[in-house]
Amino acid sequence: MTFLLSRSPRELVFRSATLTERNWLTPSYVRLRFEGPDLRGFDSLGSDDHIRVFFRDADAEPSVDLAVLRSGVSREYTPFAWDSEAGILDLEFVIHGDAGVAGPWASTAPIGATVGIGGPRGSLVLTGDPDGWFLAGDETALPAIKRFVSRMRADAVGSVFLEVTDAACEQSLDVPPGVRVSWVHRGSAPEGSALSSVLDSLTSGNRPAGDVFAFVAAEQSIVRSGRALLFDRWQLDPATAIVKGYWKRGEAEYHAPH
Repeated sequence: MTFLLSRSPRELVFRSATLTERNWLTPSYVRLRFEGPDLRGFDSLGSDDHIRVFFRDADAEPSVDLAVLRSGVSREYTPFAWDSEAGILDLEFVIHGDAGVAGPWASTAPIGATVGIGGPRGSLVLTGDPDGWFLAGDETALPAIKRFVSRMRADAVGSVFLEVTDAACEQSLDVPPGVRVSWVHRGSAPEGSALSSVLDSLTSGNRPAGDVFAFVAAEQSIVRSGRALLFDRWQLDPATAIVKGYWKRGEAEYHAPH
């Protein structure tokens, strides 16, 4: 085996952070920068790590009181980028209109607003270099997929499938020449349905050669198609692949498996 997935437990740390920058990458996808002394020392070992962000009302007075921050509504996100010495953390958010708590906050919270950040409490760490890569997800999996892509070697080979609403929601991914990126447009269809159809269409002949690392994450309905492809048709070892629902339609409190 040319690579290994191993679990690394982490001490759970709760931090306060201040919103300092907002950068729209598409009309429905935004990157926020958080800063603060509590973020010094922050680290994320696994590309698929989860942290919990605690939101307060956007018009609430800024606070660094951890008890106050922990009282807010929370959601899980994958850290995108950070500077542990400077105390900087970048997170990316999918915006679904005015629905939910996190999306409206990410869209409208004033610069200077504060959040609480807990974790990650553990990491699933990829070490070594797979012979082939297979990454598939919807917008919610983009931060993790971007992180996996960033650690690919220049001679990496594989495929990336990303489901979004339409062409306006596509983003630029800097992948090695041997990695093909395909954007899957769902239009008005339910989230995950277009990507599931793509996974269902792939056969054993589409399997990359050698030791393959695979990551599939989107709306929870993707799990069936992902497992059928990776474990049944491609016969991958479940210990060397990740298939999970990042969110579940109609369940705001759904927790993605870690």
